[in-house]
Amino acid sequence: MTMTLETPAVLEAVLYATDLDAAEHFYGEGLGLSKITRHANRHVFFRCDGAVLLIFNPEETRRLDQNPEFIHGTDGQGHVCFAATEDQLVAWKERFEAFGIDLEAEFVWPNGARSLYVRDPAGNSVEFAEPGLWFSDDR
Repeated sequence: MTMTLETPAVLEAVLYATDLDAAEHFYGEGLGLSKITRHANRHVFFRCDGAVLLIFNPEETRRLDQNPEFIHGTDGQGHVCFAATEDQLVAWKERFEAFGIDLEAEFVWPNGARSLYVRDPAGNSVEFAEPGLWFSDDR
């Protein structure tokens, strides 16, 4: 019997940062995400409206002496995008200014959707975009 699967939702997204204190401050205080857990200098996890943002320290997650079945990591900067309405984009710009977070770019896509870009302390690209960027029905 073949089961028809619906398009899956994103359950978790992963970024990497070697300075978890700075990442925890940026995502927790700066962006206001609710922290789920932190484990020493290995990881910090945040709740994001039906999904989880996992931030791992790749220097720790690559170590063979710690959970060898879960070794992973990457080099370089990653990207995460949070959905935001037009009004929310205005509020995010105000929050960035209040927390001293530099706005890297503001962009209007050919379909009219807008995006804001900032960088986290690890250099990851953090985007806030109107859902119409990918979904014409703005869901």
